[in-house]
Amino acid sequence: MIDRTIATRAHPSRTPCLTAVLRMAGLRPTRQRVALAELLFGGPHRHVSAEQLHGEASMANVNVSLATIYNTLHQFHEAGLLREVAIDAARSYFDTDTSDHHHFFVEDEQRMIDIPADAVEFRSLPRAPEGMEVSHVDVVIRVRRAPR
Repeated sequence: MIDRTIATRAHPSRTPCLTAVLRMAGLRPTRQRVALAELLFGGPHRHVSAEQLHGEASMANVNVSLATIYNTLHQFHEAGLLREVAIDAARSYFDTDTSDHHHFFVEDEQRMIDIPADAVEFRSLPRAPEGMEVSHVDVVIRVRRAPR
């Protein structure tokens, strides 16, 4: 896990920039949204669950409920700031890299690793239902440590 407290202190506040990003995405830059945006976007691209972000928020003294975290992550996703990657019906990760790419999911570590889009090839895709178009394809390849 990345230690965001050190990274945040080493750089000047990104609050004015993040406030503008939130406004441009059509979101009101509330104190909680800006604080969560600083945690999410204050470093390199990454994958985070709501529970992980809630833990980081607590460590950074950002007083926010888990329900607010879920709501904010979904709002950021709807605004195009995050990409949601569903692992199963009960678990999603949010990816700060919204570019076209795929993922390995390391089952025994509960973490995701990016796969470049051009590393996965499709011979064909099924035709979309009438009146619809394929917006994107998400591939999640589940992996685990091989026995020794």
